[in-house]
Amino acid sequence: MKAQKGDRIVLAGEQVDRPTRDGEVLEVRGRNGEPPYLVRWSDGHTGLLYPGPGSVLRIGAGHGAETPPPAPTPQPVKEWQVRVSIFETGDDTTAKVVLVADAPAGLTASGESHRSQEDEPTARIGDEVAVARALRHLADELLDTAAQDIESATGETDVFVRPR
Repeated sequence: MKAQKGDRIVLAGEQVDRPTRDGEVLEVRGRNGEPPYLVRWSDGHTGLLYPGPGSVLRIGAGHGAETPPPAPTPQPVKEWQVRVSIFETGDDTTAKVVLVADAPAGLTASGESHRSQEDEPTARIGDEVAVARALRHLADELLDTAAQDIESATGETDVFVRPR
């Protein structure tokens, strides 16, 4: 990762219940844009950062006159996080997903994949299938929760929220 003064850094929470953090690079202390970076976080704190795997760099304005500034991105008003855990037992892969942070409480789902004896052992494929199935189940649970909330708020019955 290489940054310049004025860039935005976004960090995923280190733990399930931790929010995402974002801040502005005030100073680049490494060579050629490399870490560490002095960052002013959106909560007002300032600190030295060595970005890890959960870091995302968003290029900010002010990177030269020939490059137009990026279009403004809307700032989130809420942020939900999905935590994915993958378990492997023999030829089976199970993924558990949890919607965390300010999301509706208790939304979890799981998905599984099973490798046939004839198939080559490629763990990545089992992970992809299990996680995709778990996320699909989580989406269905969230749509069901929304339908129940609509019923409670409006008094309607048999509400169906179409997935698009």
